[in-house]
Amino acid sequence: MMVCLVLNRREMVHQLVSQLKMLVDECKRTFQEADFKEWKLVVQEIVRFLKADTAFMNTRPLRYSLVLDPSPDCLPQVSISIGKRNLRLRDAILSSYHHNEVKFSELTLDTFRMLQCLEWEPSGSFYQSGGASFSGMGTKIGQNGSPGPSRINYSHDITDPTLPPNPRKAILYRPSITHFIAVLATICEELPPDGVLLIYLSGRGRQTIVPSYGAGTSLDTTENIVRGFQSHNILSEANSTSPFRSPSDSPNPSSGQSKEDCISCHSGCLHIGSRGNGGLNFIYPCDLIPFTRRPLFLVIDSDSSEAFKGINGAEKGEPAAMLLSPSSLSPLVTTVDTSRHPTGSLFTIFLTAPLQAFCLLLGFSSSDVEMDLYSKAEKLLSSSLNDWGLTLATSDALDLAWAQILSDPFLRRILLRFIFCRAVLTLYAPTFNKKEFLPECLPCLPMAVHPTTTASQTMVMQIANIFSATNRFIFSEGIMLPEDRHSDRESISSS
Repeated sequence: MMVCLVLNRREMVHQLVSQLKMLVDECKRTFQEADFKEWKLVVQEIVRFLKADTAFMNTRPLRYSLVLDPSPDCLPQVSISIGKRNLRLRDAILSSYHHNEVKFSELTLDTFRMLQCLEWEPSGSFYQSGGASFSGMGTKIGQNGSPGPSRINYSHDITDPTLPPNPRKAILYRPSITHFIAVLATICEELPPDGVLLIYLSGRGRQTIVPSYGAGTSLDTTENIVRGFQSHNILSEANSTSPFRSPSDSPNPSSGQSKEDCISCHSGCLHIGSRGNGGLNFIYPCDLIPFTRRPLFLVIDSDSSEAFKGINGAEKGEPAAMLLSPSSLSPLVTTVDTSRHPTGSLFTIFLTAPLQAFCLLLGFSSSDVEMDLYSKAEKLLSSSLNDWGLTLATSDALDLAWAQILSDPFLRRILLRFIFCRAVLTLYAPTFNKKEFLPECLPCLPMAVHPTTTASQTMVMQIANIFSATNRFIFSEGIMLPEDRHSDRESISSS
C-alpha cells in the first residue's frame, strides 16, 4: 500500500485496502482469541488518509507534468548580472508533526503532498502504458492475499527514461533533533556544487523566553542559557562576516536593542516530535544557521514561522530563500484544532495544489464546483503564474537568493504558488490587512509581484469571478475585470 501510495497508483491502493479489510476480518473470525487492534489501526489510518486526500482528486496531478506545466527548457532566463549561476533542487528533507494529524504509517498528509510536488509526472506513451496499466493492474488476488499466477512484473516501468531524475527526498517522522541534524549534515556534505537543499518543516510552534544579557533577569534552565548563548554568538558573528548582508540589515544603534538581542529574547521554535523532553523535540532557527554554508530553500509551516526570519542576514556563506506560513489560520477554516485544516495545512495545499486551496478557503468542495469552471480557473491560474515568472526573471530588483533558483522547475513553481497564496490571503476579506494571517518570504520579492499591484488584484478577481465569489475579497478602487474594462472603453468611444 505504501509503495502504491507514493507512486500515486490510487486505484491499486483502494484494491489493497479492500483486500486488507477482508483479511483482517477473516483472521478475527479464525483466531477469535487474538488481538488484531494494531491491524485495525492500519486500516483506519489508510481509510482516513484516502478520505482526506480525495477532494478534487481527478483534476490535476500534484507532480510536475510536462503536459500541464512549463517545460524546463522554455523557462525564462534570469539576467546574467543578477543570477550568476543556475542551481538545481537535488535533495529535500520533509518533516511534519502535529497532534492527531492525518497520516498513514510514517507518511503524513502534508509530507505526502510535498513529496508528490517534488516528483516528475510520467507523461506521453509511458504514462499511457506504464501508469494506466499499473493502476488497473488486473492482477488476480488469491484467497491467501498473494498475487495469482497472472501477476505482471511492472518494476521496469517505475522510472520514465524520458524525464530527468527526481530529487532525492528524506521523510523524517517525529525525529529527535540529533537525528534531524545528522541527516541534514549528511545531505549537505553530499550536495553537489550546483545543488539546492529544500527543507520543509511543519509543526506547531512554541515561544521560549531567553532574556538578553545584561537585562538583570535570571535564566530558568540550562538549556535556555545554552540556546541563548548559541543564538547570540552565531548572529553576532554573522553580522560581521556574512558577505550577503546589506547595510539595511544591520541593527539600528538608536533602537536600544540589537537584532541578535531581539532574537535571543524571543526565540521561537518548532515542535517536531514527542520523544523525551525539552530540546529533543524542538528545532530552533539557530539549529539551521550552520548549514547555510550550502544553498537552502526553507519552507516553514508553523504558527511560529516568524521566528525563522532571524536566519535572514545570519547566513554563513549562502543566502537562504525562505517561505514562511501565516502565524494564524483564516477565521473561516479554523476547526476544533485551531492550528489545522481538516484536510491538512492550507498553506501547504496552496504550495502543492493552489486552486484546491483557493476553493477550500472559500468553503467549496469538489461537489460544489462544476468541472468546466474549475478547468477554466486552472488555465487562468497557470497563465498568471507564468506571467509572474516572467516578471521575476526580467526584474532588476530580484534578490540573488531567488535569482539562482528560478531556473529550477520545482522551486520556481513553489515560489510562484506562494505569490498566489500571498495575494489571495492579502485580498481575502476576513484576513484583509491582518498580518498574522499573511505568509511572508525572505528575502523580499520585487514590488512588481506584490499583492496590491493591479496585475495581482486583477488576477485574483478573475479567478474569484469564475466561482462567483468576488464579494469575498476586497479590491482597490478602479480594479475591474478585463471584459468590463473593455466594455467601458467601447461605451466611451461610442459616446
